[in-house]
Amino acid sequence: MATFNIHSSQKFDIFKNLYKQNQIIDLPHWYSPDTGIYNSKQSPINLPSNPFVDVVSHIFSHKHNGKTSFIDSSTGYSMSYAELQPLVKSMACGLHHQMGISKGDVVLLLLPNSIHFHIVFLGVLYLGGVVTTMNPLSTISEVKKQTMHCNVSLAFTLSTRVKELSTLGIVSIAVPENANFDTNMVDFFRFSQLISSNNNSLPPRTITQDDSAAILYSSGTTGASKGVVLTHKNLISGVELFVRFEASQYGNNNEDNTYLAVIPMFHIYGLTLFTLGILTLGSTIVVMNKFDHNEMVRAISKYGVTHFPAVPPLLKALTKVGKSVHRGQLKSLKQVSSGAAPLSTSSIEEFVQTFPNVDFIQGYGLSESTAVGTRGFNTKEIRNYRSVGLLAPNMQAKVVDNVSGLCSSTGKTGELWLRGPGIMKEYLKNVEASCSTIDKDGWLHTGDIVYFDHQGYLYVVDRLKDVIKYKGFQIAPADLEDVLVSHPDIDDAAVIGRMDEEAGEVPMAFVVKKPKAKITQYDVIDFVAKQVAPYKKVKKVEFINAIPKSAAGKILRRELKYTFSSRL
Repeated sequence: MATFNIHSSQKFDIFKNLYKQNQIIDLPHWYSPDTGIYNSKQSPINLPSNPFVDVVSHIFSHKHNGKTSFIDSSTGYSMSYAELQPLVKSMACGLHHQMGISKGDVVLLLLPNSIHFHIVFLGVLYLGGVVTTMNPLSTISEVKKQTMHCNVSLAFTLSTRVKELSTLGIVSIAVPENANFDTNMVDFFRFSQLISSNNNSLPPRTITQDDSAAILYSSGTTGASKGVVLTHKNLISGVELFVRFEASQYGNNNEDNTYLAVIPMFHIYGLTLFTLGILTLGSTIVVMNKFDHNEMVRAISKYGVTHFPAVPPLLKALTKVGKSVHRGQLKSLKQVSSGAAPLSTSSIEEFVQTFPNVDFIQGYGLSESTAVGTRGFNTKEIRNYRSVGLLAPNMQAKVVDNVSGLCSSTGKTGELWLRGPGIMKEYLKNVEASCSTIDKDGWLHTGDIVYFDHQGYLYVVDRLKDVIKYKGFQIAPADLEDVLVSHPDIDDAAVIGRMDEEAGEVPMAFVVKKPKAKITQYDVIDFVAKQVAPYKKVKKVEFINAIPKSAAGKILRRELKYTFSSRL
């Protein structure tokens, strides 16, 4: 791919010539060599101008003919769109009158996916409260740390964790794991009361777009976890610039589509999709409480799932299942998308070969950008599976060289900076981190190493803080991981930098063997060495049972470094 090491005064002429040769599409509209700013190639989308609009009211202002909103995959229980809004309003009233929750109070959702998750989430926001979410598998010490940091007033969790949270002084409400529950059960009596509250007695609401709506904590893959504060405006942007925009590219038959909700709703990816955006489309959402290969196949087949938003581990599982089950069981699938973490080239190729008739796209977004960033879009002319897509409407980007601090042109890598209406308000109680992440001009410094190609497609290379620095050279762990997982005897892999007195850092690989594989450390080192530049060679290999990953599928390199610190 061409790169340009020339003065900025010469760049425009070169790009103009490429434009004339049809090598670049609409260049003057999406890239400025003078400012280094990449603008979205998509037409701008009008967002609500009324400052007194909350995200819940915005969602329900969209009219459609959708009938079924949610289906519980395990029981088959379904909820209609007509039932949804009254339940949300009932929850808001119950929270206010029965639990004393008011505007600005923070409510914890320590829950797995369920048909009730969105009722609680939307109910809190409709009241003017703020939601903070957590992985339901979080330890009590993790819960204590987060709830103290954001001053939680109330929690919704599983019945098995209510007593545990009470030891922290947190009042908790038990939420049924599925829709078929006995409303007279003592454990769920309070929850039943909340969703049956009088929804006509809600006090006057004065919620603005700039009010805080959610506090989501970063995965902590490159440092201490931080509270990402998102406003109603941010969430509305996620709805319009991520979910509705993607759906609009594929026609207007949204009410005929059925989505499978396996990715966690406590994560920004699932939250923006399943508790917010898709509700404006009228599509049906089939909710899986927890992932299971057989249940996934059954749900796709039984409910005619057309869309499956996934993360890399789920995509890999679907590919594996696709090779073993009868193809007719998965015939309803039309689109599978992947996001939240890097995807290896071999995984993409394997999926496309297994599902040649399923549209596959990738996307890019962060908690700090309300999942708004880029989305893929395939046409008959262009099928770009490796890219994470084009910039979303209303978004701008820069690619900044992390050494020189100068903007990089197309084809050259650097740190991705994003600017637009989805960018978070701040990191909670962390002015220093907020100012270092969002500069005075509103640019979010993502920490991700990327490049744009000459057609405006974005490619993620690696995390800036994960880059291995070997004798002045920079090595992207994802590049080596891509090579490693292409080995027929390797099931999964992760690469980190190992401290070295002479070189600074050298690549160290953690490898998960496939069953019955007999490869050695030297086999792995030799395999990689034959496919990469000399300075990128893996110097050490550690065989482990599983690669630690976040719920979104991101490799937890910090955990690897901590666990194996004595060997680094």
